[in-house]
Amino acid sequence: MARRSETPVSGTPTPDPFVHQLWNPMAGNPLRTRADVEAALRALWTPLETYRSPGKARIRLGHDSAHFDRAAADFEGFARPLWGLAPAAAGGAAWIDWAPIREGLANGTDPGHPEYWGAVGDVDQRMVELAALGYALRLVPDRLWEPLSSQAKDNVARWLTQARVRPFSTNNWKFFRVMIDLGLEAIGVAHDPAPTEQYLDEIDALYLGEGWYRDGPWRRVDHYIPFAFHFYGLLLAAYGRRADRAEAWRKRARVFAPDFDRWFAEDGAVVPYGRSMTYRFATGSFWGALAVAGVEALPWGVIKGHYLRHLRWWARQPIAHPDGVLSIGYAYPQRMMSEHYNSAGSPYWAFKAFAPLALPADHPFWQAQEAAGPEGDGHALQVHPGMVLTRPPGDVVALSCGQEDLEFRFGPEKYAKFAYSGRYGFSIEADERRFVDAVFDSMLGLSDDGRHYRVREGNEEALVSPEVLYARWHPWADVTVETVLMAHGAGHVRLHRIRTPRPLATSEGGFAVARTDGDRDLREAGDDWALAETSTDASLIVDLGPSTLRQPVVHRALPNTNLMAARTWIPQLRGTLQAGETVLACFACASPARDVVRAALAGRPAVPDFEALVERIRATGKVPGAMSGKVNPAVVPR
Repeated sequence: MARRSETPVSGTPTPDPFVHQLWNPMAGNPLRTRADVEAALRALWTPLETYRSPGKARIRLGHDSAHFDRAAADFEGFARPLWGLAPAAAGGAAWIDWAPIREGLANGTDPGHPEYWGAVGDVDQRMVELAALGYALRLVPDRLWEPLSSQAKDNVARWLTQARVRPFSTNNWKFFRVMIDLGLEAIGVAHDPAPTEQYLDEIDALYLGEGWYRDGPWRRVDHYIPFAFHFYGLLLAAYGRRADRAEAWRKRARVFAPDFDRWFAEDGAVVPYGRSMTYRFATGSFWGALAVAGVEALPWGVIKGHYLRHLRWWARQPIAHPDGVLSIGYAYPQRMMSEHYNSAGSPYWAFKAFAPLALPADHPFWQAQEAAGPEGDGHALQVHPGMVLTRPPGDVVALSCGQEDLEFRFGPEKYAKFAYSGRYGFSIEADERRFVDAVFDSMLGLSDDGRHYRVREGNEEALVSPEVLYARWHPWADVTVETVLMAHGAGHVRLHRIRTPRPLATSEGGFAVARTDGDRDLREAGDDWALAETSTDASLIVDLGPSTLRQPVVHRALPNTNLMAARTWIPQLRGTLQAGETVLACFACASPARDVVRAALAGRPAVPDFEALVERIRATGKVPGAMSGKVNPAVVPR
């Protein structure tokens, strides 16, 4: 019987006068054919020309800043659209005016011009954008290179060759030097291949096997694997001169595709995980790159289906400003979740998704009948990222034993939650000094003063198996938490064994669901459960014991903390632990099938035996590939 209930406000909701305004240049595009995809590119590109500088070398889309200088940010605005424009032109698009782009290239590489992009330094943001320039020079030299004056050609060649010998970051950036070389080879500019050979060997050293890479020497395996490592490898296999490497890149992508297939929901949404979420549909570029490289890793209809459904999902989200320029954010403009390296031009890495426009309309990829992904319940262990992928109704969820990223903002939220959802995304925290206001969706928050708090930032130990995920982590050096996760029905079970020398306040959250205007939603809490139910979704958390330790609540999250919705509800369990050892257990699920959530409440699981689960996974579990990265001493805080 419910202890308390907040029922919906009576009356009819006031109609939203702006409901017809979906700020998205792709809105209304059916995105079924090659022509539709090209039209989407054109619609997204058109607003940018308004912001081109007088000398055509810079596109400035905002006055907020990233950590790099303004010239690099303006070059980013100039270069990133080339990821889409170059393949479209190579595939026959005649609507692109290359004259201002050529003029900008000439002026941006001229040290004597006011719009010079600047000298390229060590680990410089310009290196990232040079990859797009190398790609464009390879695909459309007749539009971008050949019409240049001899002086402009000398400047471009000098700038590229000087940049490529600088040190690049020790992660996916190593591919940028190879992409620069792709362009140099296309325009006949001589260069020393030795630095590139070294980087290719170092990229190979990041390969974990079974299609997975690690993004540098750190413990992170995220979206950079499909939209960076595999994307560049497939482009180089298609357009490069490295037959000795091309087959390996194709083979790795072929092995990776069935795993990545599991990350996509039926409606095209993908599980958001890790940093750089503002690149949005760049994630879908993997499917298009398979076509470019001629890799039928899954039937062409399945590959095309993933590609187009993903674009259609994004076409339904308000991802642009009113002028049509893509915003920083994920499913809506949201600056808080961005990285320190995100400038206003950063979202245009999404144009990588337009790579298959280089292919003719009669290519098997474009000719295939769009098909659904392989059938199955979606319960799949993926050892290298340390995840079990599940498919509750209307969603896809990744249960995660937890990776680590202490380099970027909100690393724990982006890498170390217990679960990530294609429908509900994940949330970040807005104030680390307000324990009572923290979201903690799919996280356990702990506080020893009631104000500040700690969550899992990384693992001291992690093991995965098809049935159980295990992790041991330390919110403080003298506090140990062991966490076990298990898929169960439409949701999952979490158990935490906590050893602490002092009392700790705790708060643990389920999935965040979007609030309705006027707060016309049902919020209920029983003795050991909390439920938030809207007209479209329901989210539940159930305390499996000991129930006397925690009080269920439905928390009104601070605005703009979730990737998918600006205002959310999160069912939470809150309580206080005494010094010593305590085991907490709960069940969490969310779904647009609200009857499924209600049924889960009625048929809650029994509390598993913690010791038996740990014993089982220690006997059969595997260490995630992500854990093979550099050990960060901050995982065990002082």
